[in-house]
Amino acid sequence: MINKVEICGVNTSKLPVLSNEEKDELLKKIKNGDAEAREKFIQGNLRLVLSVVQRFGGRGECADDLFQIGCIGLIKAIDNFDLNLDVQFSTYGVPMIIGEVRRYLRDNNMVRVSRSIRDLAYKVLQAKEKLLKEKGKEPTIEEIAKELKVDKEEVVVSLDAIQDPISLQEPVYNDGTENVYVMDQVKDKKNTDELWAENITINEALKKLNDKEKMIIDKRFFMGRTQMEVAEEIGISQAQVSRLEKTAIDHIKRLYK
Repeated sequence: MINKVEICGVNTSKLPVLSNEEKDELLKKIKNGDAEAREKFIQGNLRLVLSVVQRFGGRGECADDLFQIGCIGLIKAIDNFDLNLDVQFSTYGVPMIIGEVRRYLRDNNMVRVSRSIRDLAYKVLQAKEKLLKEKGKEPTIEEIAKELKVDKEEVVVSLDAIQDPISLQEPVYNDGTENVYVMDQVKDKKNTDELWAENITINEALKKLNDKEKMIIDKRFFMGRTQMEVAEEIGISQAQVSRLEKTAIDHIKRLYK
């Protein structure tokens, strides 16, 4: 129900929208302690919260709960925003809202992670950021473990424990016309010609495709390549591979209805 109109008693279809000039003016008043300006600014950015929490739909979470948590992130962003930053508030606020929602989902996950492992994970992230600044490059697991004086296995386990599960249908890229999903980047080692042959005559189906479609189907479903790998091999974008793959599959489906 993440797309319902009313969330936490708020009619989302009637949420106000502030111009950049209005936001800047209200932020200045907020920093001077104007409570009325703060309330108006919060109301004017609830659409931002809504757009963020919609990304977390499909997880079985209550939309009202996610919206409330998102509002907490918004308020934290308002309180910590530096007017001297040469960025729009949304650039700063969105990561804060996302972080707050992710913490909520992690802490309320059915798979409980012990406090000690979570604490270590946060220390690992801090050490990673510190080493990145010092060395100018991404630190290795061994370097992080040495910095924290723990075993590298503990570092790996702690980081794995705080990773949020994602849906295979979650979009990871959009070229303006079509989404590329997580499932499009997963190698397919099971759907080989033996399984396809149970339903259609592959050789006959492939004959109906053009050369590029035939090559993409071959690499994707017989060789187990990801769309990214196919794109690199034949010199086109992943979005183009995705479109050609779907066109080829639709063509086959039409032939064998």
